[in-house]
Amino acid sequence: MTIDQRLKLLVQLGDYLQSGDELLQAVMHRTAYNNKWLTIDNCKKVAQDIGKNCLNQTALQNWIKHYNYQENTTSKKVAILLSGNVPFAGLQDIIAVFAAGHQSLVKIADSDEYLIPHLIKQMMVWNPASASFFEIRDFIKGYDAILTNNKGNENPYFKKYFKDYPSLIRKEQTSIAILDGQESDEELAALGKDIFANYGLGKENISKIYVPEGYDFHPLLEALHEFNDVILNSKYKNNFDYNYSFYLLNNRKYHANGCILISESKLLNSRIACLHYEFYQDAGTFAVKWDKKFLEGIKYIVSRQAINGLSTILPGATQIPSLFNYADDVDTMEFLMELETIKQT
Repeated sequence: MTIDQRLKLLVQLGDYLQSGDELLQAVMHRTAYNNKWLTIDNCKKVAQDIGKNCLNQTALQNWIKHYNYQENTTSKKVAILLSGNVPFAGLQDIIAVFAAGHQSLVKIADSDEYLIPHLIKQMMVWNPASASFFEIRDFIKGYDAILTNNKGNENPYFKKYFKDYPSLIRKEQTSIAILDGQESDEELAALGKDIFANYGLGKENISKIYVPEGYDFHPLLEALHEFNDVILNSKYKNNFDYNYSFYLLNNRKYHANGCILISESKLLNSRIACLHYEFYQDAGTFAVKWDKKFLEGIKYIVSRQAINGLSTILPGATQIPSLFNYADDVDTMEFLMELETIKQT
């Protein structure tokens, strides 16, 4: 398949994700039954966002043109280890490998056994020539390179096992927000999307906020209460109840609104159904006191206004996918195009 044929197939995939097709809906229902975190509504929302923002002709053409792409002559086998923490996790890696002309050796996550295989199967039905670009495996071997998002960078075993291969083993990341206390109701509602989307399980989700000393939490708690339907998910409610009991037993100070617990902590990552906060005196000092290692653990910094020395986005923007939104800010397409230079295994 040529690059034009592959991009055409990806556009067809984007249309399919937005179509409401009965078969796709059935796969989403099966996924939700298998994993209560991957609800039907969340699957639909992520599918729509990927199809609309990533898999349309304009977005794909602009993406490929950015690299001055030339059809490669040496296809490599790229192992992709999926995490399954949110709906369609790892689809962007599969899209990139396919667009680059390489073969994906996909290790499906037990927590999401159906969504990605279904999409791959559909692409093979639409264009049988695409079958040579995908292979789903229970055990990964015989690969030339590896991509993974399942926190492998923190595992010494991963580093040792894959040390002889070109790899992008992504770090564990989370997102944060810097508030100034002047946020509008609309901005706080948008912040709620960044916190609660996919029950806070993605690295795009905000797990900690920085607030000025004397910050009034009531407007934030009221805005976040609009997302209280998350408590209807039994898995989320179990986490909320457990953490609520934990805070009570440990005499820990917190703010609550029935669907989230907000407590002061120096830690970046918070438990499910929890949000950490930390006070600050001057937001302008963050760029100075946050070193490179600290910033490597952050996917997005959300703020309603620009902060000198930091790259920030507006509230509500963390859940908008983009083909240029690479994990760890490492350009996956550049990595894949450079694979042609390695020796065939």
